Amino acid sequence: MHILHLDSSVLGGQSVTRLLTGALVDALRRAHPQSEISYRDLAAEPITHLSGEILGANFTPEAEWNDVQRREKACTETLLNEFLSADVVVIGAPMYNFSIPSQLKAWIDRVAAAGRTFKYTEAGAVGLAGGKKVYIVSGRGGVYSTGQGQLMDFQEDYLKTVLGFLGITDIEVVRAEAVNMGQAQREAAIRTAQDVIATLAV
Repeated sequence: MHILHLDSSVLGGQSVTRLLTGALVDALRRAHPQSEISYRDLAAEPITHLSGEILGANFTPEAEWNDVQRREKACTETLLNEFLSADVVVIGAPMYNFSIPSQLKAWIDRVAAAGRTFKYTEAGAVGLAGGKKVYIVSGRGGVYSTGQGQLMDFQEDYLKTVLGFLGITDIEVVRAEAVNMGQAQREAAIRTAQDVIATLAV
């Protein structure tokens, strides 16, 4: 089994999602000792955001690519191959301003690739990256799973939508929210998420 482990929080050792993705990957490793694990820290080694120059390589003969286009094409191929070869993907996704970190969005923009992970047909879009299990490890400073907060959730819903667009339907969310609403609530949220991880690993 190939596990792709992604972190995107910029908070380093203070990150709740990093703590929880590490715990989840450790649990998966114990359950599947022969697993191969690939790790990518999207905050420490950010992916360049898409630009007209980068996208232009798709419509330009390779012989005419400039150095940026060659470098970024190679990066895209690496990211796509990592994603497509993974059986399980663990995504650390904190909520930033009701959405996801831009570093994670940059990764999504590379792996959501027409002809590779989805295609358009006369009947509409078809995902090509199905058959994977994805764990979204979600961290939230406030409460957005219930009440009025749900109207401001452009984080978990977005991730489930884009993954579904790529053909992935087996998605589990491990959530720790209210982590900035006092130390007691933070600790309780982490314990609850860790309990969920223990159940998922079994």
